[in-house]
Amino acid sequence: MKLPSRLFIASLSLLFGSGIGAQSSEPRLGLSPGDQIRIIVWRKPELSGDFVVGANGTITHPLYKAVQVAGIPLNVVEDRLRTFLTQYETNPQLVVQSLVKIVVGGEVRSPNVFPVPPETTIAQAIMLAGGPTERGNIREVTVIREGQAVKMDLSRPDTDVSMLQIRSNDQVIVGRRSPGIGSYIGPVASSIAAAAAIISIFAKP
Repeated sequence: MKLPSRLFIASLSLLFGSGIGAQSSEPRLGLSPGDQIRIIVWRKPELSGDFVVGANGTITHPLYKAVQVAGIPLNVVEDRLRTFLTQYETNPQLVVQSLVKIVVGGEVRSPNVFPVPPETTIAQAIMLAGGPTERGNIREVTVIREGQAVKMDLSRPDTDVSMLQIRSNDQVIVGRRSPGIGSYIGPVASSIAAAAAIISIFAKP
């Protein structure tokens, strides 16, 4: 039916932005409280590490607590950190990476909260949680973002949907297979098939 298909695409456009296949490599609004930031300062392990972004938008670390990082582009965060570190180092060399917080649950092997790079796709997030269980149904994956929920089918690696990227505070929920024809397939075999379908997405050119 054309109408449900159009409604589905419209929902995706509202939830994920106007370009379904083309998304920024960093979150739309930068880091959010609860996310993490990875700071690696060349030859300075005492200044390096993974740090949580606090409720006030700064880094929850005694040294970096004055640096505001939430809601701004990562390149601006890097500039601020470099300027800040000039108090301790001449021309500090550093690498900064954002790690956004997401939840992966439902029929996955290791449901949990994960800090992941913002370029992580929905399919990769599921594999981080151990992949689908024997009862997992990758045709029924729900992504909850900013209070909106959209269901998607990840069994088709030829669609742009398979390459959608996560954002901070996303919830990715893998549904359960309904009893029926699929139940006659061995549970291990169906689990392997589901994992293979997701893995095939990564080989997409």
